[in-house]
Amino acid sequence: MNWSERPWRSVLYIPASKARALEKARGLPVDAIIFDLEDAVAPEEKAAARETLAAALSEGGYGARARLVRVNGLDTEWGQADLDAAAAMDCDAILLPKVGGAADLDRVAARVPGAALWAMMETPEGILNAQEIAGHGAMTGFVLGTNDLAKELQARFRPDRLPLMQALQTCLLAARAAGIPCVDGVYNAFKDDAGLRAECEQGRDLGMDGKTLIHPAQVAIANEVFGPSEADIALAERHIAAFDEAAAKGEGVAVVDGRIVENLHVATARALLARRDAIRALEGA
Repeated sequence: MNWSERPWRSVLYIPASKARALEKARGLPVDAIIFDLEDAVAPEEKAAARETLAAALSEGGYGARARLVRVNGLDTEWGQADLDAAAAMDCDAILLPKVGGAADLDRVAARVPGAALWAMMETPEGILNAQEIAGHGAMTGFVLGTNDLAKELQARFRPDRLPLMQALQTCLLAARAAGIPCVDGVYNAFKDDAGLRAECEQGRDLGMDGKTLIHPAQVAIANEVFGPSEADIALAERHIAAFDEAAAKGEGVAVVDGRIVENLHVATARALLARRDAIRALEGA
């Protein structure tokens, strides 16, 4: 899987213990699913959840959606069994909670060699070590765990997320430097469409690839906000056409709507059209 070129607009958490939710997820228009063995599963259900999830993934039916399995930490009584089980499942990556540094990834990679790993970025230590985590050879993506991070920071929840902004941008910088996806944290009020849209727009404007979601009702807004709009596509096509026309005349820049269009704008436009095509391919798969 080419992690950096596929869409990550909507990444939905699904409890691995809920057979009905696992079935419903097969028909949801999400770009990726996090099958959760950690927070969404009660301690007494952990072992059974592994079996339920393994059976669901073996049965298939999830199409082109990326399938991530979030395990419990190795410092818990369920972590090692989760890792062993996830390594044998038909999934695309293993999502690790509370990653603090490269040493955590070394331990996991030694137990499940060759597995693609994602990291929950949700602790102060992890944020401070974001660059080394992103650069680890097995690391293929970041998920922001904003609820846990806010708890650890003793930060207040604010609509503008100002207390979390440095952490969000630090993780995004590290992910971009390493060429891996970075997916924003969840929005807890799943019935608040306006609040969800505002937080998705903030994450999109920062540069996040998409949004983790806790309810299917949030999917449509995330897909809309993190996908290119018709206006975005039209402008990108105009930028490319104008620049190509200028280049044919031996000129290095073009002008569209009174603004200079240079190589960097054309590269951005082509990337946007490539994302549109990737979304179309995923939705048509």
